[in-house]
Amino acid sequence: MLRRIDLRAQPGADSALASLQDALPRAEFDVDAAVEAVRPICEDVARHGEHALARYSEQFDHVVPESFRVPAEALQRALDELDPQLRRSFEISIERRRAVSEAELGETAVDVDVAPGARITQRMIPVNRVGLYVPGGLAPLSSSVIMNVVPAQVAGVRSLALASPPQAEFGGLPHPAILALCALLGVDEVYAVGGAQAIAMFGYGVPGLCDKVDLVTGPGNIYVVAAKRLLKGRIGIDSEAGPTEIAILADDSADPGFVAADLISQAEHDPSAASVLITASEKLITAVEDELARQVPEAKHATRISTALSGRQSGAVLVDDLEAGIRVADAYAAEHLEIQTENAAEVASRISNAGAIFLGSWSPVSLGDYSAGSTHVLPTAGCACHSSGLNVKSFLKAVHVIDYSREALLEIADSVVTFAEAENLPSHGRAISIRQDGSARGRLG
Repeated sequence: MLRRIDLRAQPGADSALASLQDALPRAEFDVDAAVEAVRPICEDVARHGEHALARYSEQFDHVVPESFRVPAEALQRALDELDPQLRRSFEISIERRRAVSEAELGETAVDVDVAPGARITQRMIPVNRVGLYVPGGLAPLSSSVIMNVVPAQVAGVRSLALASPPQAEFGGLPHPAILALCALLGVDEVYAVGGAQAIAMFGYGVPGLCDKVDLVTGPGNIYVVAAKRLLKGRIGIDSEAGPTEIAILADDSADPGFVAADLISQAEHDPSAASVLITASEKLITAVEDELARQVPEAKHATRISTALSGRQSGAVLVDDLEAGIRVADAYAAEHLEIQTENAAEVASRISNAGAIFLGSWSPVSLGDYSAGSTHVLPTAGCACHSSGLNVKSFLKAVHVIDYSREALLEIADSVVTFAEAENLPSHGRAISIRQDGSARGRLG
């Protein structure tokens, strides 16, 4: 089911980073093409507001909600009807994500005295208004409500709006679990709007329905990602998340049944999901293949899983040794990286590129998807080499406050003027020297 990719060294083989990246499996994700598909949708929403939302809701979701904004009573009803055991699962996940988020917040202001009378203060200021997107699609990702809302609340965001696709089977409302979580978390501005049109609603605002936001976060399909790219600049975005992916760096100490189950868990998301095993053990690959042959047919979504596991984005990568495996894992820069080796913590300390790292046999990705306390909104498609997962600081802006006394400015004035003249910006220097030579007029009044 998994194709094998043999990266064991050959005479003269090039092990450069770019060469490794080219050799590794990766899902196709053509956002540029999708941008042109969503451009007219976004422009239509910007011009025609709710009328456009209704057309696209009918076209893509096959249902038009009675109200695009979910009524407060529908949110409360969903919470009241929530299975008690599921509610407790939600509450545990919220408690742990909130605990980690509060620790992430850390210092919100930093003061540095760079010289007598010269202070720079960095303030961390919450974004004013955030639009949170929660997918419906193949799986109603209620867990994404927690992953988006909790860090935004801890950061101090004052205005939160959440959008999720309307579901025909629920009378045009988003999935009840999503609504229940919104009620549990105190989010009362919820919209039954999905896809690119939801991002356009957030990005432009719809008069009488939804005010424009400053930042949009949350995962979605390629059209959601394309809309975020199209509107980036008008709004901030968290990332351009592609299909989910898991890489497992393992040796002979790994349990083949665990490895297979974890590969399957991510393949369950989507036919384009990537599941990659990296190991120096041919014996482990064979054992994992045997487990996949046994476990996949038993899965509820066996067809979807088989498609993902046999796709070009998935595979078993055979390397010379653990050192080579670490290099390959860094080159791949997985959204989720499991390390199922001896001394997993030591191996993890040598990894530079991963959205999140899961140590040993008892920290599977599924734990992080729901209740570990970590974020599950993570960079994909190799972007973990430069980007972080969604966290409290994603909702904060760093603002420097500059406070110099007269004496502190005059002490450094000549240096600033020299710098400005070297850049051929003499008026910059004049704004300093006018304060030196006393030629400025006195204060008004």
